[in-house]
Amino acid sequence: MASLALEKHPRLARPKGPVLVVIMDGVGLGCGDAYDAVAQAKMPTLARLRSDSARFMKLKAHGTAVGLPSDDDMGNSEVGHNALGSGRIVLQGAGLVDRALADGSIFEGKGFGALRAAFSAGGTFHVIGLLSDGGVHSRLDQIVGVVEGAASRGAKRIRLHMLADGRDVPDGSFTQYLAALEHKLVALSQRGVDAQVASGGGRMLVTMDRYESDWRIVERGWQAHVHGDARRFSSATEAVTALRAESPGISDQQLPAFVVERDGKPVGTIEDGDAVLFANFRGDRALQISRAFEDDAFAKFARGRRPKVVYAGMMEYDGDLHVPKLYLVAPPQIERTSGEYLAAMGIRTFACSETQKYGHVTYFWNGNRSGRFDEALETYLEVPSNAPPFEARPEMKASEIASACCEAIASGRHDLVRVNFANGDMVGHTGDLAATVKACEAVDAALARLLQAIDQRGGIAVVTADHGNADDMALRDKKGAPLKDAQGRVLPRTSHTLATVPFCLAGSGLAPSVRLRSDLASPGLANIAATVMNLLGFLAPEDYQPTLLAE
Repeated sequence: MASLALEKHPRLARPKGPVLVVIMDGVGLGCGDAYDAVAQAKMPTLARLRSDSARFMKLKAHGTAVGLPSDDDMGNSEVGHNALGSGRIVLQGAGLVDRALADGSIFEGKGFGALRAAFSAGGTFHVIGLLSDGGVHSRLDQIVGVVEGAASRGAKRIRLHMLADGRDVPDGSFTQYLAALEHKLVALSQRGVDAQVASGGGRMLVTMDRYESDWRIVERGWQAHVHGDARRFSSATEAVTALRAESPGISDQQLPAFVVERDGKPVGTIEDGDAVLFANFRGDRALQISRAFEDDAFAKFARGRRPKVVYAGMMEYDGDLHVPKLYLVAPPQIERTSGEYLAAMGIRTFACSETQKYGHVTYFWNGNRSGRFDEALETYLEVPSNAPPFEARPEMKASEIASACCEAIASGRHDLVRVNFANGDMVGHTGDLAATVKACEAVDAALARLLQAIDQRGGIAVVTADHGNADDMALRDKKGAPLKDAQGRVLPRTSHTLATVPFCLAGSGLAPSVRLRSDLASPGLANIAATVMNLLGFLAPEDYQPTLLAE
C-alpha cells in the first residue's frame, strides 16, 4: 500500500483556525435570467466572495470532470463528492456499466451467473429500477441492454417494475420512456420471450427512499413489486394516464404505486425461485430496497410473504456492508482519499449535514466507504431532515447546521470542517422557483454566519458546490428560451444542470499573497482536494489533480 504520509508545503503553513469547506449543494452558476434561482435570490455573501477576482473561479462539475461518460452527462451529488474527497477523476457508475455491457463482462460474473441459474430453472427474471435516460441513477439503454442480454441467455419470462423519474429528466416524460421500453418488449415477444411491465410508481413515493428518511416509500414498492398490492390497471401507460387525470399537475416523481393486471390478476408478482435485479447503478436510493430483499432480521416494515429469490444489484451499493451480496458490475475502487491522508497526518475533522446529504460529506467523500478512518480524529454530525415536501420549508436545516458548525469552529477542536447545505438541490428538484429562491437565500445566510466564525478564529474558508440545479428552473428549447405549456406557463425544470459551480476562498487566516491560478485548461471539482491539503500546510500526492492555488 502506498504511504499515507504527506510532505509539508514549502510556503504555506496551517492557519491558526480551521479550514472550512462549504458545499452549497445544487448551487450552480447559470445564465442569470428570471428562472435562475441563484441569480434571483438575495445572496450578498456569495456575491461578495465572487467579487474578489483573485480568489474566485468557476469549476466544472459534470461530465468527464467527474468521471461520467461524456460532457452531456449532468453531475450529481455522489460523483461530485467522490471527486471532492478523492482528488482524482474516477470512472463512475454509468461509465462502468457501459463498459461492462460493451465488452460483455456484465454477463460473465458471479452476479449474473446466479440470476441466470434462477431464470434458467424456470424462474421469472424481474428488473426493478428508475426508467429514464437521466444518467444519474440509471439509464434506459442499460436496462434494455441487460434485458436483451438475459433474453439471449435463456430468460423466457421477464417482468419490469419501472419507477418514474421527472427529476433528472423533464417532468411528464415517463410515458415517453414507457413507450420506448414497450417497443423493445414487443421485439422480444416476437422472439418468444414473455416480457411485460408489471408495476411502477414515482421515485419519490415508491421504492427509492434514501438514508432511511421514510421507509413507507420502500414499503409501497415492496407491496407493489413483490405482492402485486397496489391499484391495478391494464397497462403502465393506462395507469399513468388515469393517475394524471385524477390529479392534474401531479409530477412523475409523485405518481402513486400501480400494478398491471391481466384477467384480474397481477402479471408479475415476485415468487420463490425468481431472479431479481435492481437496475440502478447509484447506491443511495438502492440500499433500502436491497435490505428488504436480503436482511433476515429486517424489521422496518411488515414484509408479509418474503419470496426466496436470487437478488442482485447493478452494482454493489455499499462496499463496507456488502449490500447487495451479488452485483453485476463492481463499483469504483477509490483508495487514498483526502480524508484518509489527512487522518494519517493527525488532522482533526468535523463533517456535518442534514440527513438528505449526510452520506455525501461522509460516505461518498471518503470514496464510498462507511465509517471513519480514525474514530479519535473524526467527528460526524447528522442533523435530521424534515419530511418532504421540501418546498414547503425551503430553509430546511440550514440554520441548525450553521449553528453546529459555528460551534465546531469556535471550539478549537477541529483543523478541518466540511459541511453540505442541501437546500439548492433538494428544493431545486421540486421545480418550485419561488421556494428555490428562498432555499438559496437560506444557504447564503448560513454561509455568512460560518464566514464570521472563521474570521474570528483566524481560519480559511473554501466555498463551492457539487453540481448545478437551482441555477435553472425552466425547461428550455435549443436556443435557451423557456418552454411553455398550452396555457402559457413556463415548464419547470426539476433536474440537475450542466452549469459550472463557484469556487471561492476567504477568511482572515488566508495569506494576502494567496491567489487562484489561471493556467488550468478545465479546472473541476477534483482539483479541490489538493487545494485543501495545501491550505492545511501539506503538498498533495502526485497523482491528485493539481491545486487551484497559484505558485
